[in-house]
Amino acid sequence: MLSPETSILVLTTGGTIDKIYFDALSNYQVGETVVAKLLDIARVKRPFRIEEVVRKDSLELDDADRALIRDHVAAASESHIVITHGTDTMTETAKLLSAIAGKTVVLVGALAPARFGESDASFNLGMAFATVQLAAPGVYITMSGSVFRADRVVKDREKGAFVPIGG
Repeated sequence: MLSPETSILVLTTGGTIDKIYFDALSNYQVGETVVAKLLDIARVKRPFRIEEVVRKDSLELDDADRALIRDHVAAASESHIVITHGTDTMTETAKLLSAIAGKTVVLVGALAPARFGESDASFNLGMAFATVQLAAPGVYITMSGSVFRADRVVKDREKGAFVPIGG
């Protein structure tokens, strides 16, 4: 369990959690992160630091972006890291991070933008903060009230949910 003074690093990469919608004729676009605002609204008192790595939809992330995310995790002085990430390619990034030893990394996203009143973003971010404090070193994905080992989960687009591999 993490001591109360230990800081959590939050790396933002974009994804639906940070999408904005301009008007009926526009598509969603990834905007400035709302993570600090969500954590402020939730009255989070644990020390944390937010660092933006990229600002993209996860379908636009390429190998260079994933390497950049990996490099940020590996270089971080913090051993407990939450990464906001689009859900479509979250498991691909998680696979790349699995080679980093000694850190607890939790990837989290949203199925609806945080700026929407009925978004799952706040709940999922809260789950990620809880998971990163209690889980053993490794890479995890937390979505929709569940925590998964990152190597044992896939996104089922038909169901709009993450499901255990083979389940």
